Amino acid sequence: MAAVTVVDHPLIQHKLTLMREKERSTANFRLLLREISLLLAYEVTRDLPVELVDIETPVAPMRAPKLSGKKLVFASILRAGNGLVDGMLDLVPSARVAHVGLYRDHETLQPVRYFFKAPADLTERLVIVVDPMLATGNSAVDAVAELKDAGARDVRFLCLLAAPEGVARFAEAHPDVAVFTAAIDERLNEQGYIVPGLGDAGDRLYGTK
Repeated sequence: MAAVTVVDHPLIQHKLTLMREKERSTANFRLLLREISLLLAYEVTRDLPVELVDIETPVAPMRAPKLSGKKLVFASILRAGNGLVDGMLDLVPSARVAHVGLYRDHETLQPVRYFFKAPADLTERLVIVVDPMLATGNSAVDAVAELKDAGARDVRFLCLLAAPEGVARFAEAHPDVAVFTAAIDERLNEQGYIVPGLGDAGDRLYGTK
């Protein structure tokens, strides 16, 4: 079973509550998602490797920690994943970005692939896959599989909300990939939406519904 971390920081929970409100404007939803993604990024990058380097402060020389190794990769599951990546890049502006284009067939609830673009050397990088919702889990499972096929070995998955069904499906397919989320809600409805959830994150992010 993959490890699941629910990031229960009060600021994250507060902002998530605001995002859930159905009358929240598109502009405010977008801003909140950017803010909450930055806070979630702190947790998912907590154990990044560092090395000591020699520097000089205005007062004295010292050895201080800096990130070591290859630049990490944020892999966005299009289109809603871009809303998380924007805030995460505020925190780690040097990160590389991969894009995995998937949409959900609303009859079968299965993902349909239409785009994939990633850095060539994924094997040597931490890859953090992002999508606001882990609902059925089908898109996340497919996206991670595609990234593994492209060479990714050190992978984590970050989402805003998860359903128990999605967590179980993801853990079965990728038990080696840790999941980070702000909340695990009650269940999925017949249409595959998280309940109580916050609706379609992509539509609310881009004002398309």
